[in-house]
Amino acid sequence: MRFVDEAVIKVAAGDGGNGCMSFRREKFIPFGGPDGGDGAHGGSVWAEADVGVNTLVDYRYTRQFRATRGGNGRGANCTGKSGDDIVLKVPVGTTLLDEATGEMLGDLTQDGQRILLARGGRGGLGNINFKSSTNRSPRKTTDGTAGETRELRLELKVLADVGLLGLPNAGKSTFIRAVSAAKPKVADYPFTTLVPNLGVVDVDRHRSFVMADIPGLIEGASDGAGLGIRFLKHLARTRFLLHLVDVAPYDETDPVAAVQAIAGELDKFSPTLASLPRWLILNKIDLLPEDEAEQRCAEIVARLGWTGPVFRTSGLTREGAMAVCYQLMDAIEAQREAEAENPELAEAEQAKRERLVQEGRERIRELDVRRAAERRARRLGVDIDDDDDDDWDEDEDGPEIIYRP
Repeated sequence: MRFVDEAVIKVAAGDGGNGCMSFRREKFIPFGGPDGGDGAHGGSVWAEADVGVNTLVDYRYTRQFRATRGGNGRGANCTGKSGDDIVLKVPVGTTLLDEATGEMLGDLTQDGQRILLARGGRGGLGNINFKSSTNRSPRKTTDGTAGETRELRLELKVLADVGLLGLPNAGKSTFIRAVSAAKPKVADYPFTTLVPNLGVVDVDRHRSFVMADIPGLIEGASDGAGLGIRFLKHLARTRFLLHLVDVAPYDETDPVAAVQAIAGELDKFSPTLASLPRWLILNKIDLLPEDEAEQRCAEIVARLGWTGPVFRTSGLTREGAMAVCYQLMDAIEAQREAEAENPELAEAEQAKRERLVQEGRERIRELDVRRAAERRARRLGVDIDDDDDDDWDEDEDGPEIIYRP
């Protein structure tokens, strides 16, 4: 299965049918008059959110969609056959943008939600519409109008309340397995997670939230190192970020440096994303004796000067994991109630999310432009600095991640 979260497609609505010029010719009815029917409307193109669709892979290979043309009018005042509409099924959480202008056409966040992408052309008028007391045999008709044509960019961002951050092998996938029914791949090597994983965390009866696990970040990700920062856009809809840190890394890296590196990458990608509430999760405490684990956690917090919430957990033994979820649920509900009571606060939060999306989109566009320039330089045989080189040699539509569940 392929996970594709971006695609560029071209949609074209059907043209309207032409009006007909016809006259009634029937025995014993002289001067039957005009009876040319109208042309039919062309088919339109719609997008509809569907929970059964998880990726935009269908739009990576089939990129052009054209609705059928409306039928021409006929004699005996017959209207042509209307063009059939096209409905494009997309995952819930898909944003649709006009590629030429950058205008956002819509954000499909609910199952069954629809948006019109291209409107079909209107049908032309037959000559029956132009008869009058002074013009009883009109020979005038109108042609149908052209259907709309657009080039669109589809962007998929998962719907989640909480996002997990951290270096590769920080224990993010193990943590989400411990608190939800999600079963992402877990292994003892970096970059096990190649695509975002979602899990529903049930903390009580009718109380739950969605948690997103994205691929691990490394220092230099904003310049394309590792899997890059493209997956950070999936955190655009989250309310809280959980920053997981391995307190006992196998390679003896400094946990404090790891936290600072991730914070720097967040700020480079989007200052608004970096300003979201971020909780520090000191993970894998089961690898150390209790006294040593407590001492190391206190040292990490002191060196960071961390003033926000801090938790000590073990994804493997589930120690402390549900305590984090209970407090997250309370914080999410409190934020939702505050937004419901204060419309101005809700508008401010929505504006913040839109600003986050725009900042991330601009950063990704800058990275794509730079990579395209590097590829052109390679083709022309121009020496370039390979220090920032990585494995991103895919086409200009972005990476295509292939994985086996």
